[in-house]
Amino acid sequence: MVNLTGRVAVVTGAAQGIGAATAQRLAAAGAAVAVVDLAGDKAESVASGIIADGGKATAVGCDVSDPDQVAAAVERTIGELGPIGVLVNNAGVLRDNLLFKMTVDDWTTVIDTHLKGTFLFTRAAQASMVENRWGRIVNLSSVAALGNRGQTNYSAAKAGIQGMTKTHALELGQFNITVNAVAPGFVDTDMVRQTAERQGIDFDAFKAAAEKRNPMRRVAQPVDIANAIALLASEDAGFINGQVIYVAGGPRT
Repeated sequence: MVNLTGRVAVVTGAAQGIGAATAQRLAAAGAAVAVVDLAGDKAESVASGIIADGGKATAVGCDVSDPDQVAAAVERTIGELGPIGVLVNNAGVLRDNLLFKMTVDDWTTVIDTHLKGTFLFTRAAQASMVENRWGRIVNLSSVAALGNRGQTNYSAAKAGIQGMTKTHALELGQFNITVNAVAPGFVDTDMVRQTAERQGIDFDAFKAAAEKRNPMRRVAQPVDIANAIALLASEDAGFINGQVIYVAGGPRT
């Protein structure tokens, strides 16, 4: 059973979906959690729920693509909760479109949130981990890293995260810090539903098609991804480093 008692965890993009489920899962395992999100009010709701359930959490409003805000979020977390031991780089957005319709803003928003945000938070948080000679960093990639129609920006960002994960594993391993990535397939979240609606796609039909393709005949719920993240954040995963774990109900489906 995952035990994170005494650890401090930072989860970005934690106001909803996979991020919220992860914050709740890590708190249930005993971690004190910084619930980080651009939507500060929603982050506060998640943190309040964790506290109501007997856990320890604080909400931190932050734009992960802003270096000053990231530095302030890390400083505040350390000040309120203690040295950071676990970082989950989950913050992300979708701006799907075919290549000829994709705007520069679509590209920049996705790349900055996923890639730049992961870089900035890892750079800021690793100092605490290096000092204490212990750390777990889990980055959110996606099966889209292998390529996906209408996701030039997202696929590029998620593939980049895999390369960043392996590079940081090589650099930080000597300090007893592991860096891994999880790569979900279809996950039943509000963000995916909203994207389908923006594109005029019937979400229920979209989901049913994904279920039919999956070997397990279902799609992931946020808690499925959170459970994998919790394992990688634990002491038991201390020799798993630089890996990309596809959490998709099958072999990269």
